[in-house]
Amino acid sequence: MTNKNGRVCHAQGFVGAKPMGAGARDEFWRLRSAVNLFSMPDTGGAMKPQMRKIKPERRARRITAFALIFLPCLLVFLIFWQLRWVPVQSQARSSLQVSSVSFSDGGTIPSRYTCDGEDVSPALHWPHPPAGTKSFAVVMNDPDAPVEFTHWMVYNIPPGVWGLAEGASARGAMPQSSAEGTNDFRRLGYGGPCPPPGKPHHYVIRLYALDIRLDLLPGATRKQLDAAIERHILAEGQIVGIYRRASD
Repeated sequence: MTNKNGRVCHAQGFVGAKPMGAGARDEFWRLRSAVNLFSMPDTGGAMKPQMRKIKPERRARRITAFALIFLPCLLVFLIFWQLRWVPVQSQARSSLQVSSVSFSDGGTIPSRYTCDGEDVSPALHWPHPPAGTKSFAVVMNDPDAPVEFTHWMVYNIPPGVWGLAEGASARGAMPQSSAEGTNDFRRLGYGGPCPPPGKPHHYVIRLYALDIRLDLLPGATRKQLDAAIERHILAEGQIVGIYRRASD
C-alpha cells in the first residue's frame, strides 16, 4: 500500500521506498518490543509499593474506628463505676443531732468523765435515724494530741437504740449485740480525756448511722472500724467537749 506521498508502507511499518529485508524486520520488532517494555506499566514492581502504602492506611483507619467505638464505652463504664456509690455518699452528708446530759456541745467535760475522776463514759442521745439504718457506731477521739488519739469506739448498736447511758462502758451495760473496740490506751472500752497539763484539748464524739451491720468482733482497732464503715455512712453527727488539766 502507498501513502499520500507515494511511498510504500508495509504492514511491518514505514521503511521508505524499499521493502524491509529479513534482518531489518527482525531489528524492527526487537526495538519495538524494547519500546513497549519501557512504555507499559510495570505490574510487577510498580504496584507493590502502592499495595504496601495502602495496607498501613487501612490499618490506621481500623485503629481509628476501634478507638472511636471503644474509648466512649470505656468512659461510660468508668463514670458508672464511680457513680455507683454516689447515693450512699450523698446521704452521708445528712446530719444527726447528738446531745448529752453529761456536758453541752462546746462546753467543758466534767472531771468525772476523765482520768482525773471516775473515768466513766458520758451519756449520749440522738434522734430517730434515717431510713435504711442497720446499725450505729460511736467514735471519740482527741484531734489535739500530737497524733490523733482514739478514746472510745462502740459499734453494731441496734437501730432501735437511740442513746447510751452514762457509765455504760464501765458497767458493761452496752446495748445488746453491740461491741466496743480497743482504744489507744490499749484497753477495751472507754478511756476518758487525760491530756498533758497546759492547753485545753477538744474531744469529738461522732455518731454514724450505717446501712450495714459490721462484721467486726469486740476489740477491733480504729483502723479496722474506719475501713468497715467506709461508704456505708447514711448520716452522722457529733458533739465536742473540752478538757484542760491544770499545770502543777
